[in-house]
Amino acid sequence: MRTTAEVATAIELLGDEVEEMGFPIPVLKTLRAIKNCRTATLGGHVDACTSCGIIQVSYNSCRNRHCPKCQGHKRAQWIAKREAELLPVAYFHVVFTLPDELNTLALHQPKMVYDSLFESAWQTLQTFGVSKKLQLGMICILHTWGQNLSLHPHLHCIVPGGGVDANGHFQKIHTSNNFLFPVKGMSKIFRAKYVANLRKRNYKNNVLIESLFQKNWVVYTKRPFGSPSSVIEYLGRYTHKVAIGNSRIKKVDKDRVTFDYKDYKQQAIKKEMQLSVREFVRRFAMHILPYRFVRIRHYGFLSSTWKRKKLKALQKKLGVLIPTLKTETRLHKCFCCKTGIMVTIEVFGIRGPPKKYLSVTKTIACEK
Repeated sequence: MRTTAEVATAIELLGDEVEEMGFPIPVLKTLRAIKNCRTATLGGHVDACTSCGIIQVSYNSCRNRHCPKCQGHKRAQWIAKREAELLPVAYFHVVFTLPDELNTLALHQPKMVYDSLFESAWQTLQTFGVSKKLQLGMICILHTWGQNLSLHPHLHCIVPGGGVDANGHFQKIHTSNNFLFPVKGMSKIFRAKYVANLRKRNYKNNVLIESLFQKNWVVYTKRPFGSPSSVIEYLGRYTHKVAIGNSRIKKVDKDRVTFDYKDYKQQAIKKEMQLSVREFVRRFAMHILPYRFVRIRHYGFLSSTWKRKKLKALQKKLGVLIPTLKTETRLHKCFCCKTGIMVTIEVFGIRGPPKKYLSVTKTIACEK
């Protein structure tokens, strides 16, 4: 049993009860992966420093995208790639939020609801781009949670303040109020586009569709980021987030889970919430996305197709110095002497590391 308070601890406490909660098989597989992450169940490896000789035993990670402990490496790689794509223009942060009326549908048909959200957000932006005769670009990141782990589907979008015209030239969008487009206009178009996308997918619940038109939808936009480096800082906070990080969990016992959250209805005051272990796992599982569902998407001149052919040429026209991406490597410096490289000398399975290494790791000390 774990001694630390984390998501895996709550899953482990439930034991076989998790299997009886009615989750789909992909969700159960994800919960099992998180529970087994960095434990003997997944096996591991023994590393030794090439300089000071210190031995380190490590258990393998599950590498699941919903695991709170497996996102740091992926986040760093993704941000490095995006940094190489920045343009010398203002970048805007736009958030598209779905109303609560769609929460039940999101639980039962998440792919339809979230695909429609991505499409509607991009179509909304395109509507304004067409009016200016520009091809815009956008990066969208899906979040489905609120601070208390309730269902709150929304897209965080990064939008460059300009677009490419018919001649392939980049044109900046000049705004009088420091916002990209009028929020009220975007909200109405977003609502209409979303309902149209539901109907395109043969969704025929007219009662729900009528209720969507009775409510004002929310599109939130901020003033532009201060600099391209600010965009990177933002991306680092949002790209590979999971529903709740282990750092927010204060205590897990057999009865309840206690965690921190910000109450945005009261000026983001920090509070504590307690949930039963079963309820905590249920809420966490609501945010496990369908198998192979893409939660970060690129559109317009930031799409993969456009970037492969034209982005470097556009950056060259704008005088951008393109940073050289570092070749990915799994080599890492010694945590002790800071000069040697940790090299794997043995791998092991579910039975755990050989006893000879356990005794060495307890007694050996770094001499540098």
